[in-house]
Amino acid sequence: MSWYYAFFFISGFCSLLYEVVWLRLTAAQYGVTIAMTSIVLSVFMAGMGAGSLLSGIASRRYGDRLSWSPLRLYAGAELIIGSASLLVPVELLFGRHLLEAWSGGFSTSSATYYLASGLLVALTLFPWCASMGATIPLAMWAIRSEERPEAKRSFSFLYTANVIGAMIGAIVPVYFIEKYGFHGTLFIGTGLNALIAGSALARSVRWRRTISSPAAEQAPATAAKPQAAAADGPRVMTLLFLTGFATMGMEVIWIRLYTAFIGPLVYSFALILLSYLAATAVGARIYTRKRTSGGSRLPWILLGLLSLMPLITADPRVPIIAPFRVILGVLLVSGVIGFLTPMLVDHWSGGDANRAGKAYAINVLGCILGPLFASFVFLPHLSERVSLAIFSLPWFAMLAPWPGSKPLTFKSRIYGIASVVAALAILLFTHDYTNLFPKGDILRDSTATVIAAGKGMDRKLLTNGVGMTSLTPITKMMAHFSLASLDHPPHSMLVICFGMGTTFRSARTWKIPVTAVELVPSVPKVFSYFHKDAEQVLASPDAHIVIDDGRRYLERSEQKFDVIVIDPPPPVSAASSSLLYSVEFYSIARRRLAPHGILAQWLPYGDSADIAAVTRALTETFPYVHIYQSVSGWGWHFFASMDPMQDRSADDLVARMPAAAVTDMMEWGPAKTPPEQFQLMLSHRFKPEEMIALAPQYPALHDDRPLNEYFIVRALDGASRRVK
Repeated sequence: MSWYYAFFFISGFCSLLYEVVWLRLTAAQYGVTIAMTSIVLSVFMAGMGAGSLLSGIASRRYGDRLSWSPLRLYAGAELIIGSASLLVPVELLFGRHLLEAWSGGFSTSSATYYLASGLLVALTLFPWCASMGATIPLAMWAIRSEERPEAKRSFSFLYTANVIGAMIGAIVPVYFIEKYGFHGTLFIGTGLNALIAGSALARSVRWRRTISSPAAEQAPATAAKPQAAAADGPRVMTLLFLTGFATMGMEVIWIRLYTAFIGPLVYSFALILLSYLAATAVGARIYTRKRTSGGSRLPWILLGLLSLMPLITADPRVPIIAPFRVILGVLLVSGVIGFLTPMLVDHWSGGDANRAGKAYAINVLGCILGPLFASFVFLPHLSERVSLAIFSLPWFAMLAPWPGSKPLTFKSRIYGIASVVAALAILLFTHDYTNLFPKGDILRDSTATVIAAGKGMDRKLLTNGVGMTSLTPITKMMAHFSLASLDHPPHSMLVICFGMGTTFRSARTWKIPVTAVELVPSVPKVFSYFHKDAEQVLASPDAHIVIDDGRRYLERSEQKFDVIVIDPPPPVSAASSSLLYSVEFYSIARRRLAPHGILAQWLPYGDSADIAAVTRALTETFPYVHIYQSVSGWGWHFFASMDPMQDRSADDLVARMPAAAVTDMMEWGPAKTPPEQFQLMLSHRFKPEEMIALAPQYPALHDDRPLNEYFIVRALDGASRRVK
């Protein structure tokens, strides 16, 4: 059985590798919206469920007809998965081109767009994900054909190996992506899948020789009978659905709860996933050793209490180091789920691949619906704590009589009531990060929890507890410096990332049409919290706010803009932020600039590799790039154009501004006069060569090599330094 363990350890590793990379490649082609992320994850899980179901049915229909080992089918599935790493990037790119050709009449945020793009994503990913889902039933089929005594519990054995591999797959591919890029990482996955397929094929040949021997031909065929009676079916399937539904739904809530402490980084999300998978693997391993039949309802009741543990570890009053908040909050509930899930499938299937395939498919169905309910039903209308409580309710319902199960013992009932009391105490007495802003405005939507808080110039905007921006003259200068630098009177401007709306508001003082694109629907709704004249600004027919992914909007828009301002959300290393810093993005923006137009990129800070990579990306896309430090003495403004930009004096820049724009620029200083305001930037100009020289060994930032997001290796090596 060690061969099978190795197969599924590597297979689990590859599955996580593909999920991470495919999710990111899809975002680059179709947009970084929560709807698109949900579509990709749903397709991924649906494909796995369908593959599990169909391969299980195949094992029932053809199990006694094969004259060769089912391991060959398993090897074929692994080869198909490996080939996907080469084909999926091409298919995604082709699908986007098809969408662009079809969607001339689609609005940039329409349900029609998501329907069309979702269909293309499904056509791309579903077959490969189905092959992943088919692997466990196919391997169970092979194990059963070998008449091994372990066959009755083969699902839990393979499941444990798969989860442990996935746990490693949550860590190591992060290193691969930093060193080799997304496509290089996919090639590594292809090699590993090929290794599994080749080894399985070699083993299948040996299997054939074994059954061809006279002794094997005379041995009577035996089939393991499922341990569970038919009457157990509804109960087992309901519990499997609920474990998938609750687990994946809670993962969405965990991200909301913990982002305030660990940040919106790829490493932060990897930590949550790693904690979940590691605990799940431990739980599954304990089950395989304990060999319990699972008759007690007490673990399920305990699961309800443990589901609320993240509310304790995400309480800002509890003094815990950030990573341990995640680990301690996720560990116990995930471990119990890891114990219970394979127990249910083993109990129901008894080693039968067909039954296991059906059971796993039901579990996957719950995994599909859980995140969708969390993202689009619960979190937009309820707090994180209430949403988490809803996911815990089914387990507390186990205190009630359950058809076909034994009554709770007195001891179990006491433990159950104590769990309910403890759960109520957690809900009543714990706080989350939103309690730090009792007088702020709190809005929730499917993308994020948005907080507008503070008074006067200390007002701040946070999404999922992470500070986005503050009231600062820097954001005003993004508009005024770029518009005043044009060689002609401006006619239009685009702002990617609305934030507090300061840049958008400042641009409107030029009396030109201004469009702002914002990813989080609730962010523009707090515009009036930061600016008293927000309603007046929005009342103009020339003020447009679009809820969409900024890059996708540019790809689909036919409009040309004199100025495009890009103000990505902090930190510079935020997950998916490189899609607004890359050569591919700048190439898209270049096509949307009007003749003699200017692209204004804000880079607040970063290490030397980030700065050099962004500068290279701009200089490889635009022949003319000017760089200035901000009026506040930190961060850099990059101004890029396809045409020469004049070196204007401070007085000349002021002379080109409308009176209302000058007044707006000086609202918060810091200089005393308008020329001095511009001079603060003009006196701190940098050449692109100077910025590249900070880390000349790093290439331009590309979609395939997001250097700003993946930085652990160079940070540990001391290969770059923080620059402010």
